[in-house]
Amino acid sequence: MKFDHVTVLLHEAVAGLNVQPDGQYVDATLGGGGHSGLILSKLHGGHLYAFDQDRTAIEYNQEHLADYLARHQLTFIKDNFKNLQVDLNKLGVTKVDGIVYDLGVSSPQFDDGQRGFSYQHDAKLDMRMNQEQSLSAYEIVNQWPYDRLVKILYRYGEEKFAKSIARAIERHREERPITTTFELVDVIKEAIPARARRHGGHPAKKTFQAIRIAVNDELGVLEASLEQAFEMLNVGGRISVITFQSLEDRLVKTMFRERTTLKDVPAGLPVIPKEQQPDFKLVNRKAIEPSPQELASNHRAHSAHLRVIEKVK
Repeated sequence: MKFDHVTVLLHEAVAGLNVQPDGQYVDATLGGGGHSGLILSKLHGGHLYAFDQDRTAIEYNQEHLADYLARHQLTFIKDNFKNLQVDLNKLGVTKVDGIVYDLGVSSPQFDDGQRGFSYQHDAKLDMRMNQEQSLSAYEIVNQWPYDRLVKILYRYGEEKFAKSIARAIERHREERPITTTFELVDVIKEAIPARARRHGGHPAKKTFQAIRIAVNDELGVLEASLEQAFEMLNVGGRISVITFQSLEDRLVKTMFRERTTLKDVPAGLPVIPKEQQPDFKLVNRKAIEPSPQELASNHRAHSAHLRVIEKVK
């Protein structure tokens, strides 16, 4: 089975977890198994629980990580990481020592033209990370009302031509459904002024990002999962999160800041009472970015940011 994927910030994200050989760890985004494989290589007596809602990723890693399965060091969980706590509790796991998130769409999902994630491959409008869910890009493009389309294009794509793109989608779908990625690309190009199309990358990039986020409820799912992850960490446990777009990074940064900021205390106290000190600390004050060498060798590393947080009490 072919599953070409170069894991971005691989060593930095796993180093951020400070893996203990006998610890319990979670890879919330199995994908090509890069982070899982490196974590497992550091475990002796510990265990890794790896989540992915994409059956292709699970099937690939059943072969790729077969040795660890045979040694009972690894458990696959085919589910969305929004169900992190429920799924782990079912397995008797209530606390863990580290969780890694590698967000966005994996290279094989983008490269598989049939999945409909990319504006560079002609395919049916799909974009589902979980191929068994009902909502796809087709329903959003052809059934969602104008106001709702404008909202997601502004909010999730930060697309300044959201209104004209939504109007163009409305016009075209009245004649016949928009069924493929290239049909949608043509509609988007028609809606954006020629001068604007000459700058800032592919004209469909922001719209495709917005629709993909809406199909998979990516921001809502991430927020729900991180809330559970904070609760499940042992003292000394860490969470590493790699993001690839500004909306996700902003959400992670905000949630980390909320948990590492001092609660309201009177000014001038010489010592902050322990009960009012934060339960978490940032491992790095600024996001870690890929090295120049990684940027040169892996074009998908551009825009990647890694943030790490540790539970201290």
